[in-house]
Amino acid sequence: MPTVDPADFTRAMAHVPAPVTIVTTVDPSGRRWGFTASSFSSLSLDPTLVLVCPAKSASCHEAFVTADRFLVNVLAAGQAGVAAGFARSGTDKFAGSSMEPCELGLPGLPDATARLACALHDVLDGGDHSILVGRVQQVSVGGADPLVYYNRLFTRPAGSPALAAPA
Repeated sequence: MPTVDPADFTRAMAHVPAPVTIVTTVDPSGRRWGFTASSFSSLSLDPTLVLVCPAKSASCHEAFVTADRFLVNVLAAGQAGVAAGFARSGTDKFAGSSMEPCELGLPGLPDATARLACALHDVLDGGDHSILVGRVQQVSVGGADPLVYYNRLFTRPAGSPALAAPA
């Protein structure tokens, strides 16, 4: 089977628009953890499941794969700075952020486009990432335009109305 050059794969995936999320949890000692993710998707309606994929190399990886719950904050168009801050390693990601206790008492952004509070349902292997499957327990919808990651940039979707699918 032919192998794909990782650089070609990365370039191709950069052209797939993705939501920008910050995923948070709190460990048993009370320490807050968080990371920026664009690998987030709904998985199932019955039961209500979502998935998000932290890198195995991330300093927060162990906290998330052992957590009993986590919160997905779907970022609003004006929150690129928050996304960039949570994408950095080696810093206090919560310093200066507007995170406050939200659903299930987890750190959240009150002005996020949406928040999904999840119980950890499963952890699957995803190569150099883990796949966290969360059972959604609570949701909050703010309704602001979402932040999108496209071509290695944070952007906002065009404000044009959705196109109707052909009948």
